[in-house]
Amino acid sequence: MFVRRAFTLVEVLIVVVILGIIAAIVTPQFAGAADSTRQQTFVTDIQTFVRQAEIYRARTGEYLPDGGSGVLPIGFEDYIDAEDWENGTPVGGVWDSELNDNGITAAIGVHFDGTGATRNDAYMTIVDAIFDNGDVNSGVFRKLAGNRYYYVMAN
Repeated sequence: MFVRRAFTLVEVLIVVVILGIIAAIVTPQFAGAADSTRQQTFVTDIQTFVRQAEIYRARTGEYLPDGGSGVLPIGFEDYIDAEDWENGTPVGGVWDSELNDNGITAAIGVHFDGTGATRNDAYMTIVDAIFDNGDVNSGVFRKLAGNRYYYVMAN
Protein backbone atom coordinates (compact mmCIF):
# COMPACT_ATOMS: atom_id res chain seq x y z
CA MET A 1 0.00 0.00 0.00
CA PHE A 2 1.22 3.50 -0.91
CA VAL A 3 1.42 6.01 2.01
CA ARG A 4 1.58 9.76 1.33
CA ARG A 5 3.80 11.72 3.65
CA ALA A 6 3.36 15.51 3.92
CA PHE A 7 4.73 18.23 6.16
CA THR A 8 2.72 18.93 9.25
CA LEU A 9 1.58 22.43 10.10
CA VAL A 10 4.08 22.52 13.00
CA GLU A 11 6.99 21.66 10.69
CA VAL A 12 5.99 24.39 8.22
CA LEU A 13 5.69 26.94 11.04
CA ILE A 14 9.14 26.03 12.36
CA VAL A 15 10.68 26.59 8.92
CA VAL A 16 8.89 29.95 8.58
CA VAL A 17 10.14 31.09 12.01
CA ILE A 18 13.72 30.07 11.18
CA LEU A 19 13.58 31.94 7.86
CA GLY A 20 12.20 35.00 9.69
CA ILE A 21 15.09 34.93 12.17
CA ILE A 22 17.64 34.65 9.36
CA ALA A 23 16.00 37.55 7.50
CA ALA A 24 16.06 39.69 10.65
CA ILE A 25 19.79 39.07 11.03
CA VAL A 26 20.75 39.65 7.38
CA THR A 27 18.55 42.66 6.48
CA PRO A 28 20.38 45.28 8.62
CA GLN A 29 23.68 44.24 7.02
CA PHE A 30 22.28 45.04 3.58
CA ALA A 31 20.97 48.40 4.81
CA GLY A 32 24.47 49.30 5.99
CA ALA A 33 25.89 48.35 2.60
CA ALA A 34 23.37 50.60 0.87
CA ASP A 35 24.37 53.57 3.07
CA SER A 36 28.04 52.93 2.36
CA THR A 37 27.34 52.86 -1.38
CA ARG A 38 25.36 56.12 -1.20
CA GLN A 39 28.16 57.80 0.75
CA GLN A 40 30.84 56.66 -1.68
CA THR A 41 28.75 57.75 -4.67
CA PHE A 42 28.23 61.16 -3.05
CA VAL A 43 32.00 61.54 -2.58
CA THR A 44 32.66 60.57 -6.21
CA ASP A 45 29.98 62.98 -7.47
CA ILE A 46 31.19 65.94 -5.41
CA GLN A 47 34.79 65.32 -6.50
CA THR A 48 33.64 65.31 -10.13
CA PHE A 49 31.68 68.55 -9.66
CA VAL A 50 34.64 70.21 -7.94
CA ARG A 51 37.01 69.19 -10.76
CA GLN A 52 34.59 70.55 -13.33
CA ALA A 53 34.16 73.78 -11.34
CA GLU A 54 37.96 74.16 -11.33
CA ILE A 55 37.96 73.77 -15.12
CA TYR A 56 35.15 76.35 -15.27
CA ARG A 57 37.30 78.75 -13.21
CA ALA A 58 40.37 78.13 -15.38
CA ARG A 59 38.39 78.96 -18.52
CA THR A 60 36.32 81.89 -17.22
CA GLY A 61 38.61 83.33 -14.58
CA GLU A 62 35.74 83.25 -12.07
CA TYR A 63 34.45 80.88 -9.45
CA LEU A 64 31.22 79.04 -10.11
CA PRO A 65 28.28 81.37 -9.43
CA ASP A 66 25.84 80.77 -6.57
CA GLY A 67 23.06 78.84 -8.26
CA GLY A 68 20.67 78.40 -5.36
CA SER A 69 19.85 75.07 -3.76
CA GLY A 70 19.01 72.46 -6.38
CA VAL A 71 19.48 74.92 -9.25
CA LEU A 72 22.32 74.37 -11.72
CA PRO A 73 24.63 77.42 -11.67
CA ILE A 74 24.52 79.44 -14.89
CA GLY A 75 27.22 78.30 -17.31
CA PHE A 76 27.90 75.02 -15.51
CA GLU A 77 25.71 73.04 -17.94
CA ASP A 78 28.65 73.07 -20.37
CA TYR A 79 30.77 71.16 -17.83
CA ILE A 80 28.42 68.57 -16.31
CA ASP A 81 25.17 66.79 -17.15
CA ALA A 82 22.44 69.05 -15.77
CA GLU A 83 20.38 66.04 -14.65
CA ASP A 84 23.23 64.85 -12.40
CA TRP A 85 22.98 68.16 -10.52
CA GLU A 86 19.23 68.69 -10.59
CA ASN A 87 18.22 65.15 -9.52
CA GLY A 88 19.65 65.67 -6.04
CA THR A 89 22.46 63.93 -4.22
CA PRO A 90 22.80 60.19 -3.49
CA VAL A 91 22.56 60.89 0.26
CA GLY A 92 19.44 63.09 0.08
CA GLY A 93 19.09 66.83 -0.16
CA VAL A 94 20.05 68.86 -3.21
CA TRP A 95 23.30 70.03 -4.77
CA ASP A 96 24.25 73.63 -4.13
CA SER A 97 27.05 76.04 -4.96
CA GLU A 98 28.09 78.88 -2.68
CA LEU A 99 29.91 82.04 -3.65
CA ASN A 100 31.02 84.60 -1.05
CA ASP A 101 28.61 83.29 1.57
CA ASN A 102 28.82 81.46 4.91
CA GLY A 103 32.38 82.70 5.42
CA ILE A 104 33.86 81.09 2.30
CA THR A 105 34.68 82.27 -1.21
CA ALA A 106 33.55 79.22 -3.21
CA ALA A 107 32.12 75.80 -2.39
CA ILE A 108 30.01 72.94 -3.74
CA GLY A 109 27.95 70.71 -1.50
CA VAL A 110 24.66 69.38 -0.27
CA HIS A 111 21.83 71.36 1.24
CA PHE A 112 19.38 69.18 3.16
CA ASP A 113 16.32 71.24 2.37
CA GLY A 114 13.71 68.54 3.00
CA THR A 115 14.21 66.86 -0.39
CA GLY A 116 14.80 63.16 0.19
CA ALA A 117 16.58 62.03 3.33
CA THR A 118 18.09 64.52 5.75
CA ARG A 119 21.44 63.54 7.22
CA ASN A 120 23.04 64.57 10.51
CA ASP A 121 26.62 65.30 11.55
CA ALA A 122 27.33 61.66 12.43
CA TYR A 123 26.36 60.47 8.95
CA MET A 124 28.24 63.27 7.20
CA THR A 125 31.33 62.66 9.37
CA ILE A 126 31.53 59.20 7.79
CA VAL A 127 31.30 60.85 4.37
CA ASP A 128 34.00 63.32 5.41
CA ALA A 129 36.31 60.50 6.50
CA ILE A 130 36.16 58.94 3.02
CA PHE A 131 38.05 61.84 1.42
CA ASP A 132 39.01 64.37 4.08
CA ASN A 133 39.91 64.44 7.77
CA GLY A 134 36.75 62.90 9.28
CA ASP A 135 35.76 66.18 10.99
CA VAL A 136 32.90 68.23 9.52
CA ASN A 137 34.13 71.28 11.43
CA SER A 138 37.46 71.54 9.60
CA GLY A 139 39.23 70.53 6.41
CA VAL A 140 38.08 70.96 2.83
CA PHE A 141 34.74 69.23 3.43
CA ARG A 142 32.81 70.85 6.24
CA LYS A 143 29.53 71.92 7.67
CA LEU A 144 28.85 75.55 6.73
CA ALA A 145 25.42 75.91 8.32
CA GLY A 146 22.84 73.82 10.15
CA ASN A 147 21.91 71.62 7.21
CA ARG A 148 24.65 72.37 4.67
CA TYR A 149 27.83 70.36 4.06
CA TYR A 150 30.28 71.59 1.42
CA TYR A 151 33.59 70.97 -0.26
CA VAL A 152 35.30 74.34 0.17
CA MET A 153 37.24 75.31 -2.95
CA ALA A 154 38.43 78.68 -1.63
CA ASN A 155 38.19 80.35 1.76
